[in-house]
Amino acid sequence: MDLSRRVFDDVSQLIGSRENPTPLVRLRRVAPAGGGEIFAKLEWMNPFGSIKDRTAWYLIEGLLREGKLAGKKIVEPTSGNTGIALAALSNLAGVPCTITIPSGAPGEKIALLRLLGAEVWPTPDDLCPIDHPKDGAIALARTFVTSEATRDQYVMPNQYENPDNVRAHYETTGPEIWEQTRGKVTHFFAGYGTCGTITGVAKFLKEKNPNVRVIAIEPEKGHKISGLKNFQESKKPGILDESLIDKTVRVPDAPAYETMIRLAREESLLVGPSTGAVVWAALQEDLPPDAVAVCISPDNAFKYASFFAEYVANDGVPQVNVTV
Repeated sequence: MDLSRRVFDDVSQLIGSRENPTPLVRLRRVAPAGGGEIFAKLEWMNPFGSIKDRTAWYLIEGLLREGKLAGKKIVEPTSGNTGIALAALSNLAGVPCTITIPSGAPGEKIALLRLLGAEVWPTPDDLCPIDHPKDGAIALARTFVTSEATRDQYVMPNQYENPDNVRAHYETTGPEIWEQTRGKVTHFFAGYGTCGTITGVAKFLKEKNPNVRVIAIEPEKGHKISGLKNFQESKKPGILDESLIDKTVRVPDAPAYETMIRLAREESLLVGPSTGAVVWAALQEDLPPDAVAVCISPDNAFKYASFFAEYVANDGVPQVNVTV
């Protein structure tokens, strides 16, 4: 790998790292004047299109380090992004990959998984126990590694419980943010998903400066913001460290999609709805003039065209009253 000439041995070396960080972009038009600086960290600049590239790399590296991949296939539940990255990296490692994904996930993500050659199991939510009605894909993936017929064939990285997920962001995303802001970051905004990002980054930043405020974004029940989790519907991941969270903001679908549209039209940032939710939460915060706020932008708009199209009228005006 030669970073000075941008020459790489394979595509995995493009995944964000302290030596090769993803961009941090100031929001100049969306952010209100006089309220501090708000930056978006563009994780969709990773080679497979999302922040989950980091997670998947650490998950596979951990399995290889522990010798758990020998003669095994990978199976993993995902809302899409981790699965896409795992499928891509599995191809490079020569390991078959099976993905269980909620059947309501964007069709674009399912198509990309199949393009990468993964075996894909779209999964109804009601396969899951009644107390966690949105976790059907997790329940199905677990059967691959617990049933007598298949347990010797599969290994599940388990991004929801695996400390390597946290380590990915403690060792890369957090240090990148600290170095890119020259240690001036005061607020960090990220969504509740697998919680590797918010736990790993928060742990690093608070070790550097305990006064950094960490704001978590949670969607409403019945939401349509892929990648984020409402903990009334889904079990909290075991890797979440709630002691690191200073505040949780509940974000409805409408402002998340509307902010996504604003970011496209005012900042020319083609982001997904989870970014819209994170940035909307940052815009609601009463940031002091000297604040340096960093918002995680997990992925781009291209995987969600089938979702956000109904928010945009034929004349290009956002449809603010549409229910999804």
